Amino acid sequence: MSEFTWSELDQRAVDTARILAADAVEKVGNGHPGTAISLAPLAYLLYQKVMRHDPADPKWLGRDRFVLSIGHSSLTQYTQLYLAGFGLELDDLKALRTEGSLTPGHPEYGHTAGVEVTTGPLGAGIGNAVGFAMAARRERALLDPNTPLDQSSPFDRFVYAIAGDGCMQEGPAAEASSLAGAQKLGNLVLIYDDNRISIEGDTKIAFTEDVAARYAAYGWHVQTVDWTNGGTGYTENVRALFEAIEAAKAVTDKPSFIKLTTVIGWPLPTKAGHHSVHGAKLGGEEIAALKKELGFDPAVNFPDEADVLANARNQAAARAAAAKAEWTPAFEAWRAANPEQATLHDRLVTRAVPDLSAVLPVFAPGKKATRAASGEVLSAIAEAVPELWGGSADLAGSNNTTMKGQKSFLPPEQSSHDFVGDYTGRTIHFGIREHAMGNVLNGINTGLTRAYGGTFLVFADYMRGAVRLAALQKIPSIFVWTHDSVGVGEDGPTHQPIEHVASLRIMPGIDVIRPADANETAQAWALALAHADRPSALILSRQDLPIIDRDAAGVAPATDVAKGAYTLVDAAGELKVVIIATGSEVSVALEARDALQAEGIGTRVVSAPCLEWFDAQTAEYRAAVLPDGVAKVSVEAGVPSGWREYVGQLGEIVGIDHFGESAAGNVLFAKYGFTAENVAAHAKLALSRLG
Repeated sequence: MSEFTWSELDQRAVDTARILAADAVEKVGNGHPGTAISLAPLAYLLYQKVMRHDPADPKWLGRDRFVLSIGHSSLTQYTQLYLAGFGLELDDLKALRTEGSLTPGHPEYGHTAGVEVTTGPLGAGIGNAVGFAMAARRERALLDPNTPLDQSSPFDRFVYAIAGDGCMQEGPAAEASSLAGAQKLGNLVLIYDDNRISIEGDTKIAFTEDVAARYAAYGWHVQTVDWTNGGTGYTENVRALFEAIEAAKAVTDKPSFIKLTTVIGWPLPTKAGHHSVHGAKLGGEEIAALKKELGFDPAVNFPDEADVLANARNQAAARAAAAKAEWTPAFEAWRAANPEQATLHDRLVTRAVPDLSAVLPVFAPGKKATRAASGEVLSAIAEAVPELWGGSADLAGSNNTTMKGQKSFLPPEQSSHDFVGDYTGRTIHFGIREHAMGNVLNGINTGLTRAYGGTFLVFADYMRGAVRLAALQKIPSIFVWTHDSVGVGEDGPTHQPIEHVASLRIMPGIDVIRPADANETAQAWALALAHADRPSALILSRQDLPIIDRDAAGVAPATDVAKGAYTLVDAAGELKVVIIATGSEVSVALEARDALQAEGIGTRVVSAPCLEWFDAQTAEYRAAVLPDGVAKVSVEAGVPSGWREYVGQLGEIVGIDHFGESAAGNVLFAKYGFTAENVAAHAKLALSRLG
């Protein structure tokens, strides 16, 4: 166990963090001061005594990871980033929650140095932390396979997370915590601030469970540190907390949970323990009393004591130097001994993906569901993209998310008859935990590897919060959503997505890709992997779809998928009608074209697998694909929303604005108008409007 030290300057730094949190919220007039005040000792302990990091090099490969799942208490982290020297200065704290500042209301990934992930919705950070812990094990297995697990590796790291009562009540946190227990993530330490306060007051009105017992049931190593001494008096026993963290680090076969019982806002003189300090400024009188209590001048806002700041920053820098002095030789020795893995590492750092054109499968004409094609693509590219791994929410056989010949990522003793693996495996079994899966993916995809996760499209709503966070952070998570329409058939309307594709398209920053056939699916995977600055959604069919003969005269190559929408087959003769379709409806559009062409109506079919990519093309290209002066019809087995801007006011939209029913998919397609005859009729109607 490391030696615990705690000087007067350390305590003064903790108290400084408390005052800065109070002053920052008071200055802006809103925010969350209470938890930042009472958790200042914990945060300082982690940043100054426990975690391995380098404030001068926030992206250092050898660093531990920190997640503030209670993101509203952003000052818990900001004050430590300031004290440790990560780049925040006093003026940044003074600018809390104001436009353009480095201290937004919740910590934001890619915006403030030292912030590893954006945490806003409560509980999401726990899923991110689980993803970080899983990624550490996968990265070690990928890059340092020759080092036995009982020996240290430069790719080892701990993940520390702070959560609160709100996180403990959220379903995604429970999902992720259950998965972490099953994965036996011994590199994860979660500290729960048990202050029993939420916005509506004492949590006993709605939350009475034994959280520590729950985590023990999940399979976590559980400890309790009670600063309230059972309610008899308050003592910030930092040493006891430090010893609990060190004990947690020594447990390698379970994730660790530390229940830290506190009083929110302690040591505020009159408001400690009251829910009013959770999300509102404290008032000048209370802050002045706090400053007096802690030995600060009540008249001085944002205290700036040179010796306190110098001690904290020098201490952090010295610890960083010592950590790097130990880590760097180990890393260089690894690099020398593993040249092939070192080359891979250098590519992964840049997030570059190899050219996959030589390994992407080319599918001959026939029929294949795009979900099945997706599975074949994954197997085909596995060797070329060793950093790629993923799975599904207990739907591997339906989502086709398992790469052939690849082991599972799990503790080896938990292998089953169907799935055998260890921590070198690439197939992730998320369990039936869609929302946790999304948050775990986001944690993984901030690092060196790339991960995907699948479920049915209709359950995208279960994980939407995580998808939104991926888009907000520009994290390249890949969401594989199959069973994409009423073509699901007999399972009925609860499993038939109608509004989901449209609702995903209105989310900024995510590419929604609905390929028309197997070859478009192959291109979609290559393009999703090539985009490292945003998430992708692959929307895939349950039912078999015709594979378009790309060698036939006049048929565009599948590589045109990169344009988002492209002329798949052009009109024979004068162009009069353009049919725009996605996914399974492209084959319907092609049949409608044949019917229209037989009547002498020149018809172009545009396949539009990704409208986001199409919208990013030049105006000239978009106008060439969808020219003015011709009739336009869109065809997609979903709600009509969003298509008017592509077909114009005189165009027609073939969609479905009601829920489905339990019947065979082909029956529903015919009943709801997704037939060549109906599409051709709509095309003629649009054409008639042009006079």
